[in-house]
Amino acid sequence: MNPQNNGTPDAPRLTGTLHATLALAILSLAALVPGLAQAQTIKIGVPVPLSGSSAAAGTDIVNGAKLAAAKINAAGGVLGKQIELVPEDDACDAQTAVQAAQKLVDAGVVAVAGGYCSSAALPELTAFHRAGIPYVLDASTNPKLTEMGYDNVFRTIGRDDEQGPFAANFMKNSLHVKRAAVIDDNTTYAKGLAQNTVESLKKMGVDVVYADSITPGQMDYSPTLTKVSSLKPDVIYYTGYFSEAGLLVKEARQVGLKMTFMGGDGTNDPTLMKTAGPAADGMIITTAPLAQFLAGAHDYVDQYNKSYGQGPGPYSVYEYDAVGVTAKAIADAKSTKPADISAALHKIANYAGATGTIGFNPKGDRSRAVYITIIVHNDQFEPYQRQDANGKWVAMK
Repeated sequence: MNPQNNGTPDAPRLTGTLHATLALAILSLAALVPGLAQAQTIKIGVPVPLSGSSAAAGTDIVNGAKLAAAKINAAGGVLGKQIELVPEDDACDAQTAVQAAQKLVDAGVVAVAGGYCSSAALPELTAFHRAGIPYVLDASTNPKLTEMGYDNVFRTIGRDDEQGPFAANFMKNSLHVKRAAVIDDNTTYAKGLAQNTVESLKKMGVDVVYADSITPGQMDYSPTLTKVSSLKPDVIYYTGYFSEAGLLVKEARQVGLKMTFMGGDGTNDPTLMKTAGPAADGMIITTAPLAQFLAGAHDYVDQYNKSYGQGPGPYSVYEYDAVGVTAKAIADAKSTKPADISAALHKIANYAGATGTIGFNPKGDRSRAVYITIIVHNDQFEPYQRQDANGKWVAMK
């Protein structure tokens, strides 16, 4: 009994306290359990290698995503909400990639922008397709990614079956080679680019005297290079990644190989020069344009330098555009439902990205993919040649 209420029980006061406590508990639970409260941010996943030999490339891509999100959020976000990035390490490994993709699905991402190694992107895409989540690729170039009939896959960069003919055309009509050696590292990306290049070279009448794989991670490739040397090619084209490319070109010069050494777009990382040293000088690389060679990316390059104390790597600007075009699709859809975002991405035709105008064909590939050649000179990448409107090879300024 409460002596101040003339014998009236405490039940009403206790009931009110209980209700308040219960309400507070529900609010706390809603904050902890996805789906019990409306999300306050829009989560975009970023699956990339953050460990292993490609970790530097993955970090560079995450940095590009951060710059895109910061710009979008500073302008008010999307649909009144801030973009929240969720990076996840796929280690460029298929099994790790499956786990990374599931973590992103469980985290509640509504879209994904990233991907470096095609061998990791392929299993990631399967997981995201099952969940209905759109995947905008920034660097994974294997054609199979957009040939599986999925309606949730997009690409801000070109494909290996575009780069392969481009590389072959350059060898035939700019370098005027008659004999070529093509080496890959047996990964999904490298084998795909190698096969497309070899097929194109043969169609153009170039004699492919060597086409085989090396094993990544080896410390000595001189047996392979000695064999290649005996076949007397005019050019060696390596389609794997920069970590092995640096060692290959270094050893090639050490064993006395004088022919032109080329690499695909997996070799266009500054780590190449750190590994190869002066031996990399004169190496020619086929690649999508680097940020520093893009007229629309000057502000991006400045901001990257200011934010991270160094210049951007090769794919961060394509990730910057991948996040940007995804945010545009969310705004166009007026929805954060993954299916609505995918539908809106298919309708984008003229997004003004740092890498140029972006639109997607029905498969999800970039409508107007561009490739150039660059050359290593004095420990730097410099623009080399491109094709003009008539297909003629011209020097880049």
